[in-house]
Amino acid sequence: MDVQEVKSTDEILFILCKSIQRVLQKATAQKITFFPLAQTINKTTLRPEIGCFTVFESEVSGVVLMNFSAEAALDLYRSYMMNMKMPEEELSKNHTSDDVGNVLGALVDQGMGHFQNDLREELYASVKFTPPKMMVVNQDITISVGHLHESPDYRRVSFETESHRPFFLELGVEKTAFSPFYSHEQVEADRSPASEKTQDVDDIFREAQQAKARQEHEDKS
Repeated sequence: MDVQEVKSTDEILFILCKSIQRVLQKATAQKITFFPLAQTINKTTLRPEIGCFTVFESEVSGVVLMNFSAEAALDLYRSYMMNMKMPEEELSKNHTSDDVGNVLGALVDQGMGHFQNDLREELYASVKFTPPKMMVVNQDITISVGHLHESPDYRRVSFETESHRPFFLELGVEKTAFSPFYSHEQVEADRSPASEKTQDVDDIFREAQQAKARQEHEDKS
């Protein structure tokens, strides 16, 4: 990474999209696609037919929404359950079912957990988030967060399932930027001596244990 490169909202969004995509693909055994275009919007809104939201805060603060069409919700739910070897005839057929909401909420929760780890790994930033709140939605509901009051950034990204069922991710985040002091390679280089020292200590400990075992064996002989 160029030392002059600044990471901001779109990089946070990209990390989030990759985290959600990775979890959904693994859970459903489907190819999940998000389109490489971020739409700038004026607010974050839950939209029909089913959606959820979660708030995150700490070094970066914001809100994440996921809006699913009924078809996409059922597609993801049924794929996940069948991937878990559940008989198809036992699965819910209505997106308003509690089972559908529970599964989608759990998947988004896992996605946010990956986002938490990925953000720490890529931008060295830590966040904590609330459990996703699932809602069956019949009309648009604006979700506002009190601490996003000074020129927040809002983005929307389109996803689709392997069967081309659409769903959407919306992000509202405080305007922020990460400016590196030096390159990622230098950060990793700075980390290496510590890991090498730890390995050296482990080696010394193992050698000491082996030497002790050999001495005890010789004493018994």
